[in-house]
Formats: sequence, structure tokens, C-alpha cells
Amino acid sequence: MKIVNIHAAKTQLSRLIADVLAGEEVVISKAGTPLVRLVPIAAAAGPRQLGVLAGSVTESPDCWDADPQMETLFYYGDVEPAAAARVAEPVPAPQADGFDS
Repeated sequence: MKIVNIHAAKTQLSRLIADVLAGEEVVISKAGTPLVRLVPIAAAAGPRQLGVLAGSVTESPDCWDADPQMETLFYYGDVEPAAAARVAEPVPAPQADGFDS
């Protein structure tokens, strides 16, 4: 593991990146305290495979049957919420100079 301070990391960034890509672990520190670790980004695994769960997900035979309780709430429940009381906003008092701000 290579430990470098921030100033050295700024001046040697290209070399440090090459070291990380070669498999070496690089830690950047400040005043001897490790702060961050440089790591390579993992290569993408390729496009996602579709249909991974095909055949493993099943639904119960009655999953599409009507639910009387839900239909009652949907069709006969309160359509609108209770009306909210409107409160008038106070009108600002005119200024002494006659100009509105």
C-alpha cells in the first residue's frame, strides 16, 4: 500500500492512477491522517439480461378478482376532501410616500 500526501498526489496523479490500475493500493493522506483511497472503477458487466425471473413469479388464481371492500371505497367513498376554509390575506397598508413597494 502506497500512502502519499495531498501535495504529492496533485503532482503525481497520472503516476498514481497508473499504479492503481496495475493493482497497487494508493491512500491519500493529510498531515499523516489517511483521507481517501484511490480505487479503479469496476468494468461494466455488459447489458442486463432480460427475463431473469421468468417462471419464478406466480400469481394466485384470484388475484384479479374484484375486492368488494376496495370497490366500495373507490366508487362510494368520499370523492372530494372536506372543503377547506378560505382565509383572506391581510391587505398591506399604503406607505406614507404614496408609492407601493
